[in-house]
Amino acid sequence: MIHQWQRPLLEGGSGVFERGARKKPEIDEEQVRQLLAKIGVVAVANSFCWNES
Repeated sequence: MIHQWQRPLLEGGSGVFERGARKKPEIDEEQVRQLLAKIGVVAVANSFCWNES
């Protein structure tokens, strides 16, 4: 996990301290898709837990 954020930090970390140079964050579409799928699974599991009583 450390290696996943280390390279972007080393490549673009200096931009954090520059004034007025805000870079739009890059969106990993595959990761977004995976996270939305996990949210769906958790939502379904959660609805079963609340409806059992």
